[in-house]
Amino acid sequence: MDESTGGPAGITPAAFHRALGVSDWRVTATGPQAVFTAGSLTEAAALVAPTVAAAARCGIHPDIDVRPEGVIVRVPYRDDEGIPSAAAEFAAAVSRAASELRLAADPSRIQSIGIYVAQHSQADVRPFFTAALGYDDFGDTDAVDPLRSGPQLAFNPISGDSAARGRTHFDVFVPADQAKARVDAALAAGGRLADDSHAPAWWSLASPDNHGVDIASWTDTFDS
Repeated sequence: MDESTGGPAGITPAAFHRALGVSDWRVTATGPQAVFTAGSLTEAAALVAPTVAAAARCGIHPDIDVRPEGVIVRVPYRDDEGIPSAAAEFAAAVSRAASELRLAADPSRIQSIGIYVAQHSQADVRPFFTAALGYDDFGDTDAVDPLRSGPQLAFNPISGDSAARGRTHFDVFVPADQAKARVDAALAAGGRLADDSHAPAWWSLASPDNHGVDIASWTDTFDS
């Protein structure tokens, strides 16, 4: 887990949120995202055409996930430059179209899932995982599904452990205004608070049988 979003040619999550018309949107580990609820697949699909039109105007390459329950629109990170400068304009246009179609935004459903593979400092397991999962390398330490439908993997070394043992936990990236509720829900379901020294950037939780989950919100607020 580290706070590193935004690059020289992109904007930070905090800068994205300062733009007008993006209140429906949050920024997760995979980029800006909004969820608009719908009552049917037909209602949800009606947002596709205006989203594609806004993408063409703004030069954005979004991911659009259409389901009977609603539409997820993402501006995925495609390189280490972070959020494209035109992402806020695109997001505002999509939100206007959703409002015209009477599709309500639901930020509580926004999230992205990452799997944090902790490897011994003398091991390099990324080639194995990319081959086994059909993933591509992303940056120096991560791997991604080429179609961005599976969780992103992050590979980070640990020290003082046996080279034959790996440690893996889940990272759950949620909006900053939803993170504490998600933590509370996990604790109420039998979880244990392992570490809150980094809160509200992230909380480290453990399941009843000691599997690790980090609930993180820093990707929604990072500003440097």
